[in-house]
Parts: sequence; structure tokens; C-alpha cells
Amino acid sequence: MKINKSIQFIGRLITSSLVLGVTAFFTPGFTTSNIWILAIAVIALTMVDFFIDNFTKLYYHPFIKFIIGFVLAGIALFLVQYFAIGYMLSFLSLFLGALIYGLVDYMLPSEDYNANMQSKRAIIS
Repeated sequence: MKINKSIQFIGRLITSSLVLGVTAFFTPGFTTSNIWILAIAVIALTMVDFFIDNFTKLYYHPFIKFIIGFVLAGIALFLVQYFAIGYMLSFLSLFLGALIYGLVDYMLPSEDYNANMQSKRAIIS
């Protein structure tokens, strides 16, 4: 089943906002001055993740999705603090935010991986 790209982007945006919002609330050292600063981080993270997924096709295997999601979330969270005033991260909050985002990204279904596994099952049967 092919997923519409706009629905996929909206799903990633919602997932990113939930993950970063919960992480910002519970992690010590993750400070934001207002909700708009957090929205900038969410949009930046979602756009980078979406473009990497659609243009490079690196998200073939779920574990690769976890690693790439973890690294990209760490880089995006780190860089946003230099562009948004009132957004600061400690090393612990950066690591936990990236780890949680990577785990959530790992659990999201990948249509390329699922299609490949179904074709392998059809060949075996």
C-alpha cells in the first residue's frame, strides 16, 4: 500500500511534536522560552527527516531508521539552538531527545521494508 507523501509528512510532524514536547517537559536541561521555539525545532527536524527519507531511500530497514533518526534528531536539535533564541539543550537532553525520536522512528512502519518482506514471503511460499 502506497502512502501519500503529504499524509506521511503530517504524520512525521505530529510524531516529532509529541516526542519533542514530552522530551522537553521531562528532561532536565531542555529549556524553551515559548511554544513557537519548540515549533521551529519540530519543523526543522520533520523537514530534514522527511527529505532524507524520500530522496535517499536510506530508511530501508527499521534498525537503519533508528540509527539515522537518532543521528539526524541529535544534529537537528543541536543546530536549532543556534538559530532560535530561548532554546537551550544540555548534553543529556540532547541525547535523550535524539534517542526517543530514534526509537519512535524505529517503530513507525516503512513501506519499502514491508513490501520487500511480503515479496520474500511470496517467493518462499
